[in-house]
Amino acid sequence: METINLKGTALTVSRLCMGGCPAGEFGWGNVSRAEVERAMLRAIELGVNFFDTADTYGLGRSEETLGETLRAHRGQVVLATKFGVRVENGKTFFDNSPAYIEKALAASLARLRTDCVDLYQAHYLDGVTPVSEMMEALIRHQEKGDIRAIGLSNIDPAILPELEPYREHIATFQNHFSLAHRDDEAAMRRIADGLAAAPLTWGSLGQGMLTGKYGADVHFEANDRRSRSVYDNFYGDKLKKNLRIVEAMRPIARAHGVPVSGVAVRWILDSLPGGVVITGVKSPAQAEANAIALTFALTADEKAALDGVSSGEA
Repeated sequence: METINLKGTALTVSRLCMGGCPAGEFGWGNVSRAEVERAMLRAIELGVNFFDTADTYGLGRSEETLGETLRAHRGQVVLATKFGVRVENGKTFFDNSPAYIEKALAASLARLRTDCVDLYQAHYLDGVTPVSEMMEALIRHQEKGDIRAIGLSNIDPAILPELEPYREHIATFQNHFSLAHRDDEAAMRRIADGLAAAPLTWGSLGQGMLTGKYGADVHFEANDRRSRSVYDNFYGDKLKKNLRIVEAMRPIARAHGVPVSGVAVRWILDSLPGGVVITGVKSPAQAEANAIALTFALTADEKAALDGVSSGEA
């Protein structure tokens, strides 16, 4: 298993991370909690030791499932969660205030059944709380031992000057990146250089589009968030482009004897050598298909072909 070290810690994590959004059992169609639990345990068997979630996934349900399932394996796994998305009285808003961090962290620790979160991440910046106040609060919790490493999520390079004084304390950042979404690639590289932090990628399989199981007639039921056009990987010209990407991936997958999803994950691993790929998983079979990406490498020609079709140059 390929690994990286989380800056400022002794924690070594697998470059494949199991994402916990499906474990929230909301918005991804029919999800079996038992299957998700089996997927987590299968991931560990495959060498994955990194698990990422957020307190807002299923309004705590995902954290509870991770906490219960991984409790017996706590010494061998690295748990990451996020704070900052509040849902109260039917309204959703962002909050990075120190007071809310205190409250959210305590709740996450309880749900995860642990006394320390290995990587605690700001899910979104709220645009109200000064970055300095948020970071100072997180550093205080790090010094207390409540968290081991600090991460950010969904950030823009424009915020780098405000983060510069805290550069040594920021281990990771997590942004949207895949063969289907390269819009923020330059920004991600700039952030990685500016913070000397490891990039983590979400949406790594294009919300499932890059698994190769969907065609031009793709359709989702109302209980699946992908039924909404905001998930543009499955609609219009974006869908057409994604289908071209998938067709370019198929011969590469056959050549290596791997699933199409393995090619999608491998491309990110090769594109961001110091990064980690997060993939949401609902079953042991999906965990296996993603982990295969760690067993091969793309040739220079294969990488160039995928670079071209995904950038629109092919």
